[in-house]
Amino acid sequence: MLTVNDQLMVLHDILTEQSEDCCADVNEYKQIKRIIQTLMAKDSISDEQLLALLPQIYNYGIQGEQAQNLEEHITTNKTNIDTWTDYINTTNLQ
Repeated sequence: MLTVNDQLMVLHDILTEQSEDCCADVNEYKQIKRIIQTLMAKDSISDEQLLALLPQIYNYGIQGEQAQNLEEHITTNKTNIDTWTDYINTTNLQ
């Protein structure tokens, strides 16, 4: 079973790769959604800012699943992705 830390690292890696490569596939967006659902269901995150970011990342996953142009979806959200990954980095890797 993955720990919260492990799940955040997987989430971070997926988002970083999408941001850097400007490409993704639908399965990555499904995985993003699953990770967020698990993290929120566990109720084990006490960081308020991270809790506020999770629904944003989840919505990004939903929109990514439905996007006609995945590259455009990533490009449009690049600033958000960078903010999310930076924050996950600072909270997670201590």
